[in-house]
Parts: sequence; C-alpha cells; structure tokens
Amino acid sequence: MVVDLAPEPAVADLAERTARFVRDVVLPVEERHRDPVPSEAVRRELQDAARKAGVFAPHVSTGYGGHGLDMRGRAAVFEEAGYALLGPLALNIAAPDEGNMHLLEAVASGPQKERYLRPLAAGEIRSCFAMTEPAPGAGSDPSALATRAERVDGGWRINGRKWFTTGGDGAAVTICMARTSGNPGDAGGATMFLVDADNPGMKTVRHIETLDQSLFGGHVELLFEDCEVPDDAVLGQVDAGFRNAQVRLGPARMTHCMRWLGIARHANDIAIRRANERELFGSRLGELGMVQQMIADNEIDIAASRGLILRACWELDQGRSAAQATSIGKTFCAEAVWRVVDRSLQICGALGVSGDVPLSRFLREVRPFRIYDGPSETHRWAIARRAIRQHAAAAR
Repeated sequence: MVVDLAPEPAVADLAERTARFVRDVVLPVEERHRDPVPSEAVRRELQDAARKAGVFAPHVSTGYGGHGLDMRGRAAVFEEAGYALLGPLALNIAAPDEGNMHLLEAVASGPQKERYLRPLAAGEIRSCFAMTEPAPGAGSDPSALATRAERVDGGWRINGRKWFTTGGDGAAVTICMARTSGNPGDAGGATMFLVDADNPGMKTVRHIETLDQSLFGGHVELLFEDCEVPDDAVLGQVDAGFRNAQVRLGPARMTHCMRWLGIARHANDIAIRRANERELFGSRLGELGMVQQMIADNEIDIAASRGLILRACWELDQGRSAAQATSIGKTFCAEAVWRVVDRSLQICGALGVSGDVPLSRFLREVRPFRIYDGPSETHRWAIARRAIRQHAAAAR
C-alpha cells in the first residue's frame, strides 16, 4: 500500500504561491498595522491583493469564484495562509466566514446561495454563527440550547440570547441556531435561521473582551427579542439544525487547526533564527542542549499535528463523519500549537515577551483555541466514550 502525503501538483503550486503572498504582502501589512483588529479598509486591501495574486477563496467551488479544494488540499494552503495572523483574512478563509461558506454551499437552497453565499465568497459581506449561549444555555453541550423559535404567520419569531458570536460586529447575516421543538437537554429540535443584520429584533448587547483579539468582528453578545424572519430564512430543514451543524463543525475544527499550525511554524522559525544568532556563555543558543530539545519538541509537535490533520481530512473527503479523527486532531493541535509558541517564546527570552517579535501576541491568540470549538476536556470525554463503545461492540 502506497502512502503519499504530498499534495497534488496544482495544490502544491497554490500553497507555494500562498506562502509567497503571505511573506511579500501580508506580513508587511501586519507590521504596519499593529492594532489587534485591522480596519475594513485593510481587509479589502488584503483581499484585493489576494485576488490579484490568484490565491483568493481556495475553499469555495469554482462556480462561486474559488479554487474548489477538498479538505486535504485546504490543509496545505490554509497552513501557509495561517503563517500570518492576517493571512486567513486576506484569503477569505478566516473564521467564521470560512465555515459558514462551507455550510451554505452544502445546505442552503439555490436562492439562499445567491443571496448569501455568492457575496460572502466574494468578500463583499461578512457573516457570523450564533449558537453559543450564556449559562445555562448551549455551550460545550449544544443540547442545552435555550433560544427558541415559534411559528407565526408567514415565518418564525426568535427569542433568546447568544454570546461569543465571532465576527458579529459588521456581519451582514447571522446564522442563528434556535430550538423549534423539545426542551433544553433534548438531543434534537434545533433549526438554523438566516437573520439579516437590519432585522430590528436582533440587537448587539456588547463586545466581549477576550484574551484573543485578532478575529475580525470580535466576539459579541446578541439579543434576539421577538425577532421575526420569513419561512425562507430557514437554513436546511426544520428540526435538523444539530444534524446540519455537523456539516460545519468537523471541517471547521480542522481548518482552525490548519491556520493555527501556520502560526506555530512562524513561532518556531522565529525561535530557530534567534537560536542561530544569539551568542552567550561562549556559544550560540542553538548549540545548547536544552534549546535543542525545545526546538526538537517543536518540530515533533508540528509534524504530528500535520499528520493528524491530514488523517481527519482524508476521512472527511471520503464522506465519513470523522468524529473521532476530528476530536483527536483538534485536541492535540490546540495543545501542541500552544506548546510550540510557548517554547519559542522561552527560547527568545526577553525578546520573546517584547513587542519586537510577535510571539507574545501569538501566545494570547492561540490560548483560547483549547476552549473554542469544544474544550479539550469535552473532546477527551467524547474520544474515550467512542473508544469504549467500539471496544464493547467488538467484544460482542
């Protein structure tokens, strides 16, 4: 059996061009704009440059102006884009828009795709996904969903509160998950709704201050108060929201891993460069055994993360649920990326905690990933349950 992990030539070429674009265009812009979140003008500037470079929207099908990459193809390109914090934004593959495009392409009706997916894929609008709720609502346990939608003449009325709605500031459309049957704690009964930004029943309550600051549009708290939407605002099928969410969640976990792996590589490169240049105690840092161990461990974590991502992506491309593979990949990558950035900062010493290199910012940005898209503890619980069930089934 031949195992070839190399991307196809067209994908390898796109990844190389993306790496060059990030190095030559994105990183200089990132250096000029030290604000945690760039302006809308900077977003459009970067996306226009990505279009000219031929690297824009690698994940979207060609019918909507993209390159139509499968998950394994995305792994190579997204990692290169993630080498800069603004790289994913430039290619229009940043969260939550990237995951929402994937969902819309798979689930939306024809008119919904024209109204929302086409301008989203072109970077003309942005979007957000409102699922997480303040306690005791949906969080690590989606079945705790408390936001409710009730039928009214010609549509639905949504009431509830959401928070950690990433990208909510300035989003033209919100994909809102609401309960249309059952009660909090029930496994089913959720429906997705497309809510336009000008709907008077949806209000931004506040911007949530968080450790990470680079995600465009921030994290906001939303209030849905007698928010009425028409029947054609239903995304997918009524009461199929949790099932349809799996179309988005597994791939989105992996694309998060791909992007953050790029940051881990960037951090490691900074550390290796410092280890080659810095001299003390009569030798270069890179000649000291403890520094060599940290660099070696970085290389191991990066390589292992890439392997787990590719395994999960292969399963997703085969049409499998890939629940176990994506949980394993997400848990390992979230923790490995943190370790790589942390070790890299340690190698750089005082330089690492300064603003002269971006390592301290990287550290703040990657830490929440161990919570976002499911905390590591929840994924470990799910991984163990699946393994125990599989073992029990095999023993029967």
